[in-house]
Amino acid sequence: MKVLRRSIYVKLHLTVSSCFTLAILFHLRRRVNLKTVMELICKLEILADAAKYDASCASSGSHRKRSKHGIGNTEGIGICHSYTPDGRCISLLKLLLTNVCIWDCAYCINRKSSSVNRARFTPEEVVKLTMDFYKRNYIEGLFLSSGIIQSSDYTMEQLIAVAKKLREEENFGGYIHLKAAPGASPELLLEAGKYADRLSANIEMPVQEDLDKLAPEKTLMTIENTMADVKSGIDAAKDLTKKNGDAPKFARAGQSTQIVVGATESSDTTILHKAESLYRKFDLRRVYYSAFTPIENTNPLLSKLPTPLMREHRLYEADWLIRHYGFTASEITHGAKAENLDLEKDPKLSWALRHRDYFPIDVNRASARQLLRVPGLGARNAARILKIRHYHQIKLEDLAKLRVRMANAKWFVITADYNPNVYQLDAEKLEERLKPKAIQPSLFDSFTNTALSGEL
Repeated sequence: MKVLRRSIYVKLHLTVSSCFTLAILFHLRRRVNLKTVMELICKLEILADAAKYDASCASSGSHRKRSKHGIGNTEGIGICHSYTPDGRCISLLKLLLTNVCIWDCAYCINRKSSSVNRARFTPEEVVKLTMDFYKRNYIEGLFLSSGIIQSSDYTMEQLIAVAKKLREEENFGGYIHLKAAPGASPELLLEAGKYADRLSANIEMPVQEDLDKLAPEKTLMTIENTMADVKSGIDAAKDLTKKNGDAPKFARAGQSTQIVVGATESSDTTILHKAESLYRKFDLRRVYYSAFTPIENTNPLLSKLPTPLMREHRLYEADWLIRHYGFTASEITHGAKAENLDLEKDPKLSWALRHRDYFPIDVNRASARQLLRVPGLGARNAARILKIRHYHQIKLEDLAKLRVRMANAKWFVITADYNPNVYQLDAEKLEERLKPKAIQPSLFDSFTNTALSGEL
């Protein structure tokens, strides 16, 4: 028996993350039936791996009070890997309830015609795993998605069953993110929002033509109707909060969606216009962008080349400009080559180089909106400048002390002292000067990272 346990331990390290390994070994120490354990291992291996293709798993924005005898909470920094200001990696149990699906979306690895191994958890198994992992401090919340089984309503019922058991039977107060199955009834979506901190219905493609080609079972109208139902629940909860003063009791962290990038010929202009429209209509917390990567037996309708990860990164930067810097999608992409973002320069710098007539900006006179258009000057520093200039005129050295990215900003601003760089604004070689230098970063280098600072 000891030899068998050691062999299982070795196999686990090869196939499942260390988090799962320790939990399974705990079950072994309790002498749980080995057949049951091995079945659970296989399910974890398949369904945890299948869930990695869904990018929309941030947990920011949720506030849930823990009950007197409950466990877990959503307070503090959050669970998303890239959300924390100091760059810490925070864990989240990310699973599919099942990778069996009745739909045949060409871009999805779990499509009906795919040859991947299939598995399915019961709601009770997911609840048990979540509680075991949480009590051992492996995770801080649950992200649960699923393939469509039988129908959208049936799938939604299964997802709700997991969240309901966690909340009502286990008194779990941690973060829960559930997928909203496109086409599910409004009643089921309203019930899901009672237990989940965030709901997300993935739109996947920016235009109906792409869905017609790659996912004929889906329509943008159906997905957007699902988003509208979720928004109605959120709005109703906010209205009750205003009347009663209680915390919102429906999808406290709002809703999000995901768009696959590069699977079709849709340009960045098309993608950003769609994202902007979704933010405006449904008040989304986030639109996530997932770079398409072809796999074995990729559908011939899809691109055979992987989408550059830098394209995904540039879309996130452009999305940030839309949400926090007052840009519109039309402004960001107007004049761009082939309607796609420049992979060598960030979107704000690209915009500034195409609109040099807008500059230079006098930092001692400019409005907040004008300051936010200066490359290298982020939202926090723009607010600081507005405060500081009440007391004294701002010079170049002041901008440097604020850690403004001077390599970009110095060409576009007028300060109280002499700035010779501004006279090069119309020079033909400016764009060449602003190209990033190719360097090999060291693990010990210290530099400003927009992924951490959020400033452009």
